[in-house]
Amino acid sequence: MKATIFQGPGKIDVQEVPDPVIQKPDDAIVRVTYCCICGSDLWYYRGLTPLALGRIGHEFMGIVEAVGDGVRNIKVGDLVIAPFVASDGTCPECRAGVTRFCRNVRFWGTGGYDGAQGEKVRAPMADGTLFAVPRHNLDDHMMRALLPLSDVLSTGHHAAVCARVKEGSTVAIVGDGAVGLCAVAASKRLGASRIFLMSTHNDRAALGSQFGATDIVAARRDQAVQHIKAATGDLGVDCALECVGTAEAWDTVFGAVRIGGNIGVVGLPHSVPDIPVSKLFSTNIGVKGSGASAAHYIPELMPDVLSGKLDVSSVFTKTIPLSDIAEGYKDMDERRAIKVLVKP
Repeated sequence: MKATIFQGPGKIDVQEVPDPVIQKPDDAIVRVTYCCICGSDLWYYRGLTPLALGRIGHEFMGIVEAVGDGVRNIKVGDLVIAPFVASDGTCPECRAGVTRFCRNVRFWGTGGYDGAQGEKVRAPMADGTLFAVPRHNLDDHMMRALLPLSDVLSTGHHAAVCARVKEGSTVAIVGDGAVGLCAVAASKRLGASRIFLMSTHNDRAALGSQFGATDIVAARRDQAVQHIKAATGDLGVDCALECVGTAEAWDTVFGAVRIGGNIGVVGLPHSVPDIPVSKLFSTNIGVKGSGASAAHYIPELMPDVLSGKLDVSSVFTKTIPLSDIAEGYKDMDERRAIKVLVKP
């Protein structure tokens, strides 16, 4: 079989590798039908975050081809979606709904587990990790709508949940990548009355409007904050969603949120200074966030995706075969594509 191999910063290749086989009773083998490149993959590609050489990728869906003797809930032939981390579904953290912090968490492409950007994947802890789609014979559009549940849609939803977005909320979203755009759709789903998306890119702004943004703020930092303050009667928004992970993004969400508001954080922090407790105490601003517990959110969000109520399929702005994945990385790195869909 073929799989994507990370060979160092800027070096992505497709190579022949052995087909995965069942190694543990809770394993499943999944033939990948759709996978994609994540913005977080670019941190490795750019050399900003270390990664061991080998298979890469963490967003995929596909058909189950084999299961171990201990698998009870997933069966051969199921169409399944995999969250961006594997979790057992049974530990105290999983039972509490914070599956991202599973005591037995496994990361795709590390520790001997397959990366998702390939033709097949061995999935550990299959009963806790894989989620069967309740109907088959889905068309290409619906498959594209379902795949973001594996990461970016669940992550955008997590940002909104952490910021306590609810009916009537005013929301500001910093980050116009796939996660930020999905956060727009998630905020709309939760009932936000006004959604500000900060974007200086016309293609991304257009998608944001399609997903539910009521206001596009084509500015950054202080200018963006001033725009939001003016539009909210000098108050600021109830909820600010940080979907980037940079110091600039943090400055912007703190400036945009009102006194007593909430910030939801899903951007992986890079060179962001610690928040002084005094800043929170003096503003009554709440800050909450982490990597998303996609395994917790998928059952909640999937019905709305299947019904067509929640559709972020157009976040995929380029589709390529697995053989062209190196070009896909370049396109995302150079911002020619928002998110690249890969068909092995």
